[in-house]
Amino acid sequence: MTFSKLLIAGTLAATGLAATGATAQVGGVAVADPQAAIANSRAWTAARGQIQTTYKTQLDQAETRRQAIANELRPLVTAFETARAAPNANQQALQTQAQTIQTREQNANAELQRLTLPAQRAQAYAIEQIQAQLGTAVQNAVRARNVSLLVSPQAVLFQQPTADITAAITTELDKLVPTVNTTPPANWQPGQQGGAPAAGAAPATAAAPAATTPAPAARPRGR
Repeated sequence: MTFSKLLIAGTLAATGLAATGATAQVGGVAVADPQAAIANSRAWTAARGQIQTTYKTQLDQAETRRQAIANELRPLVTAFETARAAPNANQQALQTQAQTIQTREQNANAELQRLTLPAQRAQAYAIEQIQAQLGTAVQNAVRARNVSLLVSPQAVLFQQPTADITAAITTELDKLVPTVNTTPPANWQPGQQGGAPAAGAAPATAAAPAATTPAPAARPRGR
């Protein structure tokens, strides 16, 4: 999973936004994925590309370090697995090995977190500006289609393709938030809606592939 998808999921979960919160007066049942609606918006696509360009050095450095860390940990994990599979394995020695690997992994994750933090903040800031208009976009799409009940895809066992209004919500988002700012104020923190400028206040550049999250190494467990 890409970093941008993870970030969108976390941001939506943190604020309690879900497709089931939308209602209309008349009509039928529809399905919508608010995560996908934001991810497919023009504002997010452009912002993602701008962030990729702005923080390319840090993201490339983080990816290089991630690969180096994985190479450093791999022989330690292999040695641990081999020792654990041996007959009459020394449990105390296994615990020491596991702790060593866990400590190195934690230190590595902290290092990668520091390297990617500027990009993460920029992405969170961009998403928050789009997310601020998600409720209005959902309501607009629901009213236009006379939907009386809107549910998430995870709650549906079967649906006709025409029942999915995710693209309609994205269209509404594109109207409400044509562009976003990708430079958060120095004192901004995620969840501070008041710190976001009005939509369209700063143009974003063309799209580029999303940044990926540095994956943590596998964590061994002693028996």
